[in-house]
Amino acid sequence: MAFVIAVAQQKGGAGKSTLAANLAIALGEGAPVTLLDTDPQQSLARWHAIRVAQGHAPLRFDTPSGWRVPGALDGLRRGPGFVVLDTPPQVDTDAKQMLRAADLVLIPLQPSLPDLWASEATVALAEGERKPWRYVLNRVPPQSRVADVVLEELSRRKAPVLEERLGNRAAYATAFATGQGVTEAQPRSAAASELRALASSIRGLAGQ
Repeated sequence: MAFVIAVAQQKGGAGKSTLAANLAIALGEGAPVTLLDTDPQQSLARWHAIRVAQGHAPLRFDTPSGWRVPGALDGLRRGPGFVVLDTPPQVDTDAKQMLRAADLVLIPLQPSLPDLWASEATVALAEGERKPWRYVLNRVPPQSRVADVVLEELSRRKAPVLEERLGNRAAYATAFATGQGVTEAQPRSAAASELRALASSIRGLAGQ
């Protein structure tokens, strides 16, 4: 039975679509994966079009929206592996429905207080649906006092944060621009190591 991961964050520019694409590719190294783009901006649909045009390895991909999403997820859940779901940025009925179908909600969080504050609505939505959720620290600079402040605040809140962090690396943007995940485009890079560690942690949470 497939494990459904919803990548959700209402703040624009948090790296939601980039995380969803890279996580799907990294998880796909060890299990079947389907990537679903339900964000009206359709960033992943454009990324996937580049992927197909450039002849990269096939990836199961779809762009269901609205009422089609539960049906698509029901069918995919009966198979093995993972489903990675890029959700709409708005905290609305559609987003609520998608989080309801998830086994895990991942919230990409850039280490800044405005990003943390903006994530609170997504956290409330996940908790309202009684879904397990985790922060994924994203675009983390090598050294930053602001990042330390955010980490201290997360600790104070006892917020669930995955140990694995994604650095502020150009490799992610470069891979995305070519329709790839960073584990494909630069498999021996620090960014690829980060993604593989994150994927391993997710597999542990999924019991796979």
